[in-house]
Amino acid sequence: MRVYGMSLSGNCYKLKLLMELTGQAYQWEEVDILAGEAAVPEFLAKNANGKVPVLELDNGEFLPESNAGLFYLAAGSDFYPNDTLTQARVLQWMFFEQYSHEPAIAVARFISKFLPEDHPRRADLPALHDKGYQAFKVMEQHLSAEQWFAGEQASIADIALYAYSHVATDGGFDLTNYPHILRWFEDIQGLPGYVPMTER
Repeated sequence: MRVYGMSLSGNCYKLKLLMELTGQAYQWEEVDILAGEAAVPEFLAKNANGKVPVLELDNGEFLPESNAGLFYLAAGSDFYPNDTLTQARVLQWMFFEQYSHEPAIAVARFISKFLPEDHPRRADLPALHDKGYQAFKVMEQHLSAEQWFAGEQASIADIALYAYSHVATDGGFDLTNYPHILRWFEDIQGLPGYVPMTER
């Protein structure tokens, strides 16, 4: 399989991390979205939405969207549970990640890390921080009673939430007062096969 992604993207890192944790062979094709490489016709033929990551399957089909890729790659592995309720819990947290978490935490990181100091979007940061801290509050409460987000072991729900959470400081978030989230970071980083997010 091949992953078209940008190394600095948390959404792309999700797929890389899961493939490393599960020992799946893949090739990484770097796509610089900041340079417009996802807007060229060759890439749009893979994903008409012009976003990364895109997973190219062994049969030549293309699967966009990070959480769809996680679901596909986790099939038959320990990162996707067998029972229906725990599967629903996985989806619950993955929907939370896409609706309540990523739009604040990932966007704050993008603005802080990639846009100039005088960019007008920096005015959005206070509201993004408020929304992001609310998401972290929900996560912290859950992790105060549970080791993982769905079931008794790490799942793709954890990978989905970890990708942008562990680099949230890039977006101006301070997680000092979230000890259970910090413990969860360490638990994920201790998984066999774990690889950090790399920068190019």
